[in-house]
Amino acid sequence: MASNYTRKKKKDAVFLNVKPIMNGDISVRKYSNGIMDQMHNGFRKQVYERANIRPSLATISSTNQQFIPNVFYQNVAPIKWFLSVLGVLPIIRSGPGTTRFVARSLPFVYCVVIFICLSAYVAYVTNQRIMIVTSLSGPFEEAVIAYLFLVNILPIFTVPIMWWETRKVCTLFNDWDDFEILYYQISGHSVPLNLRRRAQNIVLVLPILSILSVIVTHITMADFSFIQVIPYCILDNLTAMLGAWWYLICEALSRTAYILAERFQKALRHIGPAAMVADHRALWLRLSKLTRDTGTATCYTFTFLNLYLFFIITLSIYGLMSQLSEGFGIKDIGLAITALWNICLLFFICDQAHNASLYVRTNFQKKLLMVELNWMNSDAQTEINMFLRATEMNPSNINCGGFFDVNRNLFKGLLTTMVTYLVVLLQFQISIPNVIQGINSNMTLIEAITMMITDSDYSGESEEATTTTTTALPKTTKIISTGTRGRKG
Repeated sequence: MASNYTRKKKKDAVFLNVKPIMNGDISVRKYSNGIMDQMHNGFRKQVYERANIRPSLATISSTNQQFIPNVFYQNVAPIKWFLSVLGVLPIIRSGPGTTRFVARSLPFVYCVVIFICLSAYVAYVTNQRIMIVTSLSGPFEEAVIAYLFLVNILPIFTVPIMWWETRKVCTLFNDWDDFEILYYQISGHSVPLNLRRRAQNIVLVLPILSILSVIVTHITMADFSFIQVIPYCILDNLTAMLGAWWYLICEALSRTAYILAERFQKALRHIGPAAMVADHRALWLRLSKLTRDTGTATCYTFTFLNLYLFFIITLSIYGLMSQLSEGFGIKDIGLAITALWNICLLFFICDQAHNASLYVRTNFQKKLLMVELNWMNSDAQTEINMFLRATEMNPSNINCGGFFDVNRNLFKGLLTTMVTYLVVLLQFQISIPNVIQGINSNMTLIEAITMMITDSDYSGESEEATTTTTTALPKTTKIISTGTRGRKG
């Protein structure tokens, strides 16, 4: 049957890569006629291709302040150096726009040596933990807690994953350098991030808290010797610093978007030529691309990290809840700290990404929708409408390589799934018969479950034999029979 209904095609996303104009030096542009969309390498290249480049109408020398390069890199440098010490991010950077990854470089050789030593130590500790797991003889919840220590070793796999994505991280650093030039050319001053002190405080505080949490777990948990503390401290610090790395990048995006929106609103009060709006639109497009590239640059690393956090939180909360029937004990302190620590880390990862996407897109859309177009000329009105259309068509969300968007909905979804798995685990624990509690403590958990099944079959055969004997006896005979139960020990 023919239908007069015509389905509208969904608008395709537009991804633009705006580059700054540099004519041998970095100067503030008064008004521009457009920003070229060309790919240039670094700041020090003096000769540029002139094909299809529309030059600016006028340029003036800097009258506000001298251009300050490396603003973003200097703000995240403390955490970058800490990750490099742990064997992550083997990058080489000699100046702005020159960040690169070289496989035959000294930083990468250092990272490989550190990873080999750490892997050998982790393999030794893993072997000890596997021996403990195979000799378990306690209840089911104790087995889950024992497996929790094996799951804590999984962050070591983030190191080679991060090596694989180092080239994309280098591209992200170089794109930030280009954005800083473009911001200076339009605004007249460098990007005022002011996050270095916060990064230094994070580098000082987070390792101390991470080491203290591992030490408390060592004190409160059984079969957790002191020789196993060192690799767990390193891996916990690695996880915490990856979260801090994500936090600082998203905070830099949020702060830059907020400052840019405020400057754009002030510029609209004294609107001049329409090229001023075009400059801010080009700057926003560049910031939007940086927001998307933040999730793309480390998509596999943080996908693995989010799955790890979900797994470790589920097991920690289950181990904590399964012990509450016997009262809150000393060993529950370590589980509570582990659960709280990883929940906070997962929340900050999701929350900061949500705020970055909110400031970059929604905040700008609010500024554009509140603009009064009546007193503007037609060119300025056209540029405002084009700016608003660009915010609609150009996505600004942080996405981990197309797998999922990192925002508060991700945190809510993980918590909802976590509750489902906790209910299943608790029901499984309740369904296990109490006969396991009376089994000989020298048996392993697998042997105990096997004996429980065998005794259950034996109990069923005994009950059938008793029923047959009772039927064959005279009706006047009163038989009192007790069903045979499985052996307890």
